[in-house]
Amino acid sequence: MRDFHIPGRSAARSTNAMVATSQPAASLAALDVLRAGGNAVDAAVAACAVLCVVEPESTGIGGDCFCLYAPAGSGKVIAMNGSGHAPAAATADWYRERGITAIPDMTPHCVTVPGAIDAWSRLVADHGRKGLDELLQPAIRYAEQGFVVHGRVALDWAGEAAKMRKDESAARLFGTPLAEGERFVQKELGRTLRMVAEGGRDAFYTGEIAEDIVGYLRSKGGLHTLDDFAAQQAEYVEPITTDYRGYTVHECPPNGVGIIALLMLNILEGYEPAPGGPLSVTRLHRLIEATRLAFRDRNAFVADPRMADVPMARLLDKAYAADLRGFMSDERSMADLPPAGLPPHEDTVYLCVVDEDGNACSFINSLFKAFGSGIMAPKSGVMLQNRGLGFVIDPDHPNCIAPRKRPMHTIIPGMLTKGGEAVMPFGVMGGHYQPVGHAWVLTSILDYGMDPQAAIDLARLFAFEGQVEVERGIGFEACEALSRLGHKLKPIDKPHGGGQAIWIDRERGTLTGGSDPRKDGLALGY
Repeated sequence: MRDFHIPGRSAARSTNAMVATSQPAASLAALDVLRAGGNAVDAAVAACAVLCVVEPESTGIGGDCFCLYAPAGSGKVIAMNGSGHAPAAATADWYRERGITAIPDMTPHCVTVPGAIDAWSRLVADHGRKGLDELLQPAIRYAEQGFVVHGRVALDWAGEAAKMRKDESAARLFGTPLAEGERFVQKELGRTLRMVAEGGRDAFYTGEIAEDIVGYLRSKGGLHTLDDFAAQQAEYVEPITTDYRGYTVHECPPNGVGIIALLMLNILEGYEPAPGGPLSVTRLHRLIEATRLAFRDRNAFVADPRMADVPMARLLDKAYAADLRGFMSDERSMADLPPAGLPPHEDTVYLCVVDEDGNACSFINSLFKAFGSGIMAPKSGVMLQNRGLGFVIDPDHPNCIAPRKRPMHTIIPGMLTKGGEAVMPFGVMGGHYQPVGHAWVLTSILDYGMDPQAAIDLARLFAFEGQVEVERGIGFEACEALSRLGHKLKPIDKPHGGGQAIWIDRERGTLTGGSDPRKDGLALGY
């Protein structure tokens, strides 16, 4: 039980169903769908659509999504890859011939075809009980009638105002940020959502909406065509897994980085819970070192497996994780990392739903960086993602850009099961931080007995690009001790991501949910 003298939030608890999202409006929309007879997939899509309106810096229908769905009683976890691809004309040679050595941000070249709407449509058709037309109605109302800007949205928006003024279309709506408590209307986006509600997936990928997006991108030098949009297709994929403390952790396979979360768990599994509690220096140090090793492999290997050889068996091998653990020491930071694959033995929204039947859905949707590319199609009001930044131009790298190839993706939904039954849909958003967040939250729950809310509340740090980015919740003494171990610490202004989780206790017939205080949302159940 938490200390009620200290500000915080109790975990949400219920017996029938539960949702957890990063905005109250989205949680309420999902709960309304469940009470009206929809299932977990229906509720997830309805909530996500609302988030695409009311948390516009984090997500949008111009982005991508991934989903893990565990139908009750099936013993299966279904994975959906809803990421988009590069234009057919996007070859590495095209960029090199023009002296471009890295994909430039805030340009059409960082925009991949949005995959979200196609994935939503397939998921609802295959696994839902309601139609997309009904599920999009709450989002349409918020777009057309407006919503009240919440605190984290206002903070993020203010920090990106200069970016939003660089695109003439985006500047019209987003160039002057609104303050917390002000009302924001997006008429064009509302009309676009109405068209998708009436015409389904094809209304987005063919016809007027696609013509608006493609025409605007090409006017800025983009390579996109209407054929590129019409060809977008979400893909059911086989989840990848590892076992941790008697549970099975499921992630989507590459081109996402769920495999890096599993690699980190395999490394950390070799240790007993660190003495001194969940924020002990030893635990933090081990997480930092495991992150450095795992991200070394992420940067070397994770790519679209349809077009690159991704060594998934090696990365998931427990023996490989044990070998990596051998490079780590509790007494000091690694001065140098071994080469990737050795030794030879090698701003996003997340939500989750559990319905009355026990179906569990883990769902994530993203534009990548805040407001994605910063490019908004003028007539449709669609803000476009910048997932193309996941590509490189180096022809010898597995993640080199290529026609219709999908980039390395940072967004990852998670699912925990035991004995074939869902135990917890979970996820932690936050760009590159996400696999670290998965490992941090899961080990907080399974190693330290925390409930989902307490685990999500816990302070975070992130070893990235040679520094350790530290939230203010990591104490001064711990920071001093980490510095003595050889880590270079960097305080950060904004916290690391956000997260949601719902624990399913089948013995007691209860649900326990948590939603991240780093965002504006909450968990709700009945």
